[in-house]
Amino acid sequence: MAVAPAPALSLSAAAGGGSLLFRQLFDGDTGTFTYLLADVPSRKGVIIDTVFEQHGRDLSLIRELGIEVVASIDTHAHADHVTGSWLMHEATGCAIGLAAAARAENVTRPLTHGDQVAFGGRFVEVRATPGHTDGCISFVLDDQSMAFTGDALLVRGCGRCDFQQGNAHTLWNSITEQLLTLPESCLLYPGHDYTGRSVTSVAEEKAFNARLGGDASERDFVGHMENMKLPHPHKIAEALPGNMRSGKPREVGAAGGATHPWAPVQRSYAGLPELTPAWVVAHQSELTVLDVRSAEEFNGPDGRVAGSLSIPLPELEAQSAQIPADRPVVVVCHSGSRSALATQQLLKAGRSQVANLRGGLSRWAAEGYPLDGVSQA
Repeated sequence: MAVAPAPALSLSAAAGGGSLLFRQLFDGDTGTFTYLLADVPSRKGVIIDTVFEQHGRDLSLIRELGIEVVASIDTHAHADHVTGSWLMHEATGCAIGLAAAARAENVTRPLTHGDQVAFGGRFVEVRATPGHTDGCISFVLDDQSMAFTGDALLVRGCGRCDFQQGNAHTLWNSITEQLLTLPESCLLYPGHDYTGRSVTSVAEEKAFNARLGGDASERDFVGHMENMKLPHPHKIAEALPGNMRSGKPREVGAAGGATHPWAPVQRSYAGLPELTPAWVVAHQSELTVLDVRSAEEFNGPDGRVAGSLSIPLPELEAQSAQIPADRPVVVVCHSGSRSALATQQLLKAGRSQVANLRGGLSRWAAEGYPLDGVSQA
């Protein structure tokens, strides 16, 4: 079930010329950061702290980059969102990793302090950092250039300690012994932020973290944490039970929009619903194939899909009534660019069963499917 590499894409180029690809993703509703790491030579990767509702976005990026995800790992059993690990496991066959101390269901890779989660020639080291919860762990990259601290250490802050077995003394020890002892140049990537701060460093937090940096003592830290009086996360009643199942829905199939009733639509990382030429060919009799190229192109030497409806993109809004309302619509052009815009226009106009032909007629022809009117060389 691994995701096949995308041979047209240079993963090294996508990684900025380096041997490690790194992407930081964000869920605005919960302020959650998700991290994707991949070893460029092997195209194997791990994803950290996924969000259930963002599964489609994450999977689209993984597929576009041609990464084989070997593990979906979480820093803890979150109280503010449900993990997407079970969905990622179902889609890719990857392992589900969580601290063994969390004792959650469906975990295939229970993690303890000192474990290594390998992806190709790279790995992240597991460090136990309890205190926010007793099952909190952080992930340190093999060369200690970056660490993913979950809710243990945030940018100029840290996780709360007033529920889920939280303990301020324990968190102080976790942060000062496991995270702030990393090289000062180590970049720290938090599990959350609500004001736009996406990364910090060991040096910064040792100097400027108001709760535990500078000359702060354990007594100062505990006094601060025990008097915060924060409201409970508003999704806690949903999130904790969901995360104790590793994100598996109570009813399998409730994948937050990851499936589609009329076709195996896949959303691109840009959010566009797409279908492959192979599926369109197999179901062409049930669809309207809408060609939005110019009339000259439609009748030109590049050819057209047999039986397709021609409405040039500039005329689409005025002529949309010509599109049958009782059939799904697959929109095509030469490369998939103009048809992407047409797809968005139809969706905004209220059409729900519409998708772009991935790669356009260029990919259709490259995969060997016939086109009417193609000039013979």
